[in-house]
Amino acid sequence: MDDVVHYCVANMPGAVARTSTFALTNATFPYALELARKGFNHAFQENPALAKGLNVFNGHITHPAVADALDMEYVSLNKILI
Repeated sequence: MDDVVHYCVANMPGAVARTSTFALTNATFPYALELARKGFNHAFQENPALAKGLNVFNGHITHPAVADALDMEYVSLNKILI
């Protein structure tokens, strides 16, 4: 279609485990560092990207898509942060 060749390689991270581990670590470590330095409460309040990755907090579902998929109540993270 449109002279485009689509090619899929199964389990690329498994084929290059060392490289994929470095890539994952480089992508996630700044978030872990931010949580450690600021504490979860301040980190989630100050970093919207970090807050978007949170699904459940203190027994409440804080991600609308997760709540919808499970047919459960969604609670905004802003309402339950200390």
